[in-house]
Amino acid sequence: MTWVVVPAAGRGARFGGALPKQYVDLGGAPLIQRTLERVLSHPRIDAAMVALAPDDPHWPRLREVVGKPVFTCWGGDERADSVLAALQALPATVIEDDPVLVHDAARPCVRLADLDALLERGAVHAVGALLAAPVRDTLKRATAATTVAATQPREDLWRALTPQLFRRGGLTRALEAAARAGVAVTDEAMAMERLGLAPLLVEGAEDNIKVTTPADLAFAEFLLARH
Repeated sequence: MTWVVVPAAGRGARFGGALPKQYVDLGGAPLIQRTLERVLSHPRIDAAMVALAPDDPHWPRLREVVGKPVFTCWGGDERADSVLAALQALPATVIEDDPVLVHDAARPCVRLADLDALLERGAVHAVGALLAAPVRDTLKRATAATTVAATQPREDLWRALTPQLFRRGGLTRALEAAARAGVAVTDEAMAMERLGLAPLLVEGAEDNIKVTTPADLAFAEFLLARH
């Protein structure tokens, strides 16, 4: 079985109210449900483990999405804590060398073709892989006064997306090592990089957006209506 881990604990952004963004309505269902529907609709992804805050009153108690099982565990304050908790909560049938995907709860628009590419290329790579997009805009470094200090070269720069795919054992050890060192890693690839490993970049579509604002939510609804 191939599992997807979805960290949904943490403090999270709110759209001007008490509801965390992963639970705002997107086309008649919570955003996190739309995300689970998208990734679990891929034929090679079999189940999901969602890491929740222990006092989360908003989780819609999903047990199954598109006919596939959804499990939950308690997460932590930071993304890395939640991912590690979810990896530890996976059943023993998921062995150390099995690939596991980690996907943001607020990315409901990932394309199935991109999941195909990630699963095919990441599963055979020695380290693992992540969806990413080359930086195409001109980048400016700012001063403290918000004026331009310099134009940054964009060659070889990529924006990290999700899912990210790593083997259960390797990613668990990388996250544990970061925690011991007191390093707050912002994604799974960063945890692997700390160990001197180089994950593979798999180019994904630019419309694999992360919903962080009301405008993003409206754009996500438009994208989901198209594909």
